[in-house]
Amino acid sequence: MPPLLLFDSVAIPSPLSSLPAWPRRSLLLALAGAGLQACTAARPAPAPHRSERFELVSADGQRRYRVQLVLPHAAPPAGGHPLLVMLDGNAAFAALTDEVLARQAASGRPLAIATLGHESPQGLDVAARAFDYTPPVPGENPTWDDASRQRTGGGADLFLDLVAQQVLPEVHRRVRCDPARSTLWGHSYGGLLALYALFTRPALFARYAAADPSLWWHDGFMLSVQDRARPLPADRRTQLLLMAGGAGTATRSQRPGMDDTAFNRRAMLSDATPRLAERLALRAGLDLTFQTFPGVGHGAMRPASIPPTLAFAAA
Repeated sequence: MPPLLLFDSVAIPSPLSSLPAWPRRSLLLALAGAGLQACTAARPAPAPHRSERFELVSADGQRRYRVQLVLPHAAPPAGGHPLLVMLDGNAAFAALTDEVLARQAASGRPLAIATLGHESPQGLDVAARAFDYTPPVPGENPTWDDASRQRTGGGADLFLDLVAQQVLPEVHRRVRCDPARSTLWGHSYGGLLALYALFTRPALFARYAAADPSLWWHDGFMLSVQDRARPLPADRRTQLLLMAGGAGTATRSQRPGMDDTAFNRRAMLSDATPRLAERLALRAGLDLTFQTFPGVGHGAMRPASIPPTLAFAAA
């Protein structure tokens, strides 16, 4: 009886049985090798990153935080991976699409990312971020973000304590990172906080990225903070990527439905960021990159600012 090959437990006569032993053995080995190659080709490539997360609670127990990590599988260099910490972490994490991360991986510059957001079913917790991302104003107790809505601000120092004492140590425990290549990114109120950290705690990060920072807040209070900024670290250069949308504010007659407060905020946002860039370009020890995004509105600046921030942080 001729030998059999089994396919799904059905016996089928094999045409190979008619071949002499030596060519039959060679053909079987070739077929087996082709099968192994096919299996290897079909196996998906390993993901360049792995994901982790942890939670934290504010010192007063009023706010909860979710930190989501995107960590390279690649072994870190001797000094550790560059690290990017992203504020408004829920929205930031959602913007880190497979396409965005694939482009970053293709650059050949592995980057550890920590997105720091509020524990909330919404993408943004408006009240919590208003408190955490705005600085205390001297003489105000409390500092109001929006008094008409009874929404307090002024918690930036408490929040930066949390970043320094809990977030960064836990991230460094999980992955080796290079403090000399650490970046803090924020958009809008988050951009305001990134600038506040640069002006008041310049050693906390080596690099800062601020996209459309809300410089209108409290009638430009952040500009006065910049006037009395603390000295930059003397042992290294500090870098700032300052980004501004370019949708423009138009004239008052072109915004008939916009109230005066909102219009004035838009006008200041459009004008204040370029003026701040001019001032910071003169600061010794600070390497400033000012990038504009013509035609990009304030909300759209969040996703638009992420790719240049990834390149900035990974360098």
